Amino acid sequence: MLFFANPRSEYIYLKKKIDSKIKKVLNSNSYILGKEVEKFEKNFSDYLGVNYSVGVSNGTDAIILALQAINIKKGDEIITTSHTAFATIAAIVDVGAVPVFIDINENDFTIDVSKIENKITKKTKAIIAVHIYGNPVDLKEILKIKKKFKIPLIEDCAQAHGAEYKNRKVGTFGDFATFSFYPTKNLSTYGDGGMVATNNNKIYKKIKLLREYGWKRKNFSTQKGSNKRLDELHAGILSIKLAHLDKFNNKRISIAKKFLKKIKSKKLILPNISLLKKHVFHLFVLRIKNNRRDDFLNYLKKRNIHAGIHYPLPNHLQKPFRKFNKTKLPVTEKISNEIVSIPNYPLLKSSEINKIIKVINSF
Repeated sequence: MLFFANPRSEYIYLKKKIDSKIKKVLNSNSYILGKEVEKFEKNFSDYLGVNYSVGVSNGTDAIILALQAINIKKGDEIITTSHTAFATIAAIVDVGAVPVFIDINENDFTIDVSKIENKITKKTKAIIAVHIYGNPVDLKEILKIKKKFKIPLIEDCAQAHGAEYKNRKVGTFGDFATFSFYPTKNLSTYGDGGMVATNNNKIYKKIKLLREYGWKRKNFSTQKGSNKRLDELHAGILSIKLAHLDKFNNKRISIAKKFLKKIKSKKLILPNISLLKKHVFHLFVLRIKNNRRDDFLNYLKKRNIHAGIHYPLPNHLQKPFRKFNKTKLPVTEKISNEIVSIPNYPLLKSSEINKIIKVINSF
């Protein structure tokens, strides 16, 4: 069976290095916020091109910490998209803020920047721009809005490690960038992990305090904080995999280009690619026409290809978040009934890629 993601394949590919690192960490007798975390934070900052990175427990907590660092309070409004992982909205709600949902562009699934200004109020305290599926948001226009209204910008890069906008890595444009290292991500570990990246020294220090009980030194708290730490095992694995990120991203891009060139079925719509962006294809997302998505999924499954749906029910229609929804999002609702994620991961074999193309073209 071919799955839309296969994190085990990366483990097999890097098995000797990962196993060696795990043994080293286990024998070190240091398991939380030690040398491996410090090393990974530095390596990640260098890779991204920012001054500071703070390893945290997961991508959701990364967003929570970013919001806490800019003192988001109950009732504050955060502008974002509904077409994103549940985690983005859950983090907003967790700090007591109100998500303000903006519709998306039909051609690339990113937030429709032209609709943001009309949603800005005195309560608007931040914008979370989600680089969905590895495809960057139109950052030029968002930065204009940020500057005009003096609103902090958080880049949700959970699906966009290594993606670029105008030859500059995403995660370097906003006040913060948040990342997830969930097992299926472009840069992943074998469990949960996350990162907050910033160029602001004051904010960096605040996030470090918030990450671990407000401690400047152990057991002496200077402010409110909690436990949102990254552990040594995951940090060690992530340092190994970071060295392979560009190579793996390039393989994803290569596979995607082959799909774009050779998938010819008129029963679906292929993703749109902009020359201004380096789309790293965390997911390769098709749209199935004429309400035939279930037929398509069953057709693939019978041929041992397992596709996914990201995301079948938009966040603004999810039960916990319905009360925040004050407008219709027609594009978001339309594409949620059409999208399918087909297999696209770095270690797909040529024979598997060709099988996927052949099967889809025969649908």
